[in-house]
Amino acid sequence: MQETLIVQNLVKTFELSKKQQKIERTKLKIKVAVDGLSFTAKEGEIYGLLGPNGAGKTTTLRIISTLIKPNSGEVFVLGKSVIKEPEKVRSEIGFLTSELKLEDFFTPNYLYDYFSDLHGVEKSVSEKRKTELFKKFGIDKFAEVKIADLSTGMKQKVSLVVSIVHDPKVVIFDEPTNGLDVLTAKTVTDFLIDLKNQGKTIIISTHIFSLVEKICDRVGIIINGKMIVSDALQTVTGGKSLEDVFFDIYKKEVGEDA
Repeated sequence: MQETLIVQNLVKTFELSKKQQKIERTKLKIKVAVDGLSFTAKEGEIYGLLGPNGAGKTTTLRIISTLIKPNSGEVFVLGKSVIKEPEKVRSEIGFLTSELKLEDFFTPNYLYDYFSDLHGVEKSVSEKRKTELFKKFGIDKFAEVKIADLSTGMKQKVSLVVSIVHDPKVVIFDEPTNGLDVLTAKTVTDFLIDLKNQGKTIIISTHIFSLVEKICDRVGIIINGKMIVSDALQTVTGGKSLEDVFFDIYKKEVGEDA
């Protein structure tokens, strides 16, 4: 299978304000969020980034999605550099984050059309895809309801659909099931598997072990901005539970009881 995503030696640092230093309980003025991180993902697979809060997962995804630039290192999406060709990369990816806030006074219909136009999707193609996606996620019944009046689960479904209006080849989701009820979470995970079966590359970051074990082909464990292990899920677990393996690695790397 073709490697559609190549991440090479990423480094990203942030300056900490005095308030942030206090929150982080450190005197250091610079925080290393991502520290020499590398991994690859292939077409037709789901790659899971697993790690504790503050490990660098979200920062990594933001770099891949061209939202922020690394201090050093490189990322290639379908052969295109996120640093030198960010516009081309954006046309190939869909990015969903829990921080995506939909405007309350718009409707799913309007938002879909707006983002579809933004990506330059042909009208006939857009309408057909909207009909299919709205039906799949049950959004069709709420197409003209304002976002403010939708449930949390329905808002997440709309966010997901909006992020893939252009049928991207690489799909990047940050905590895709976080805060969702079990029914909505299953709808989302089933859809991720469907995207995989279409030959797309899916990258998810999560702290939910069962989700990784259920849908991921390969997994990368990030601790303190470093990629500790990256391999096929079965190779990483070696017959053990992913949770047990993760905490064994965490104790070894951090040197404290988890």
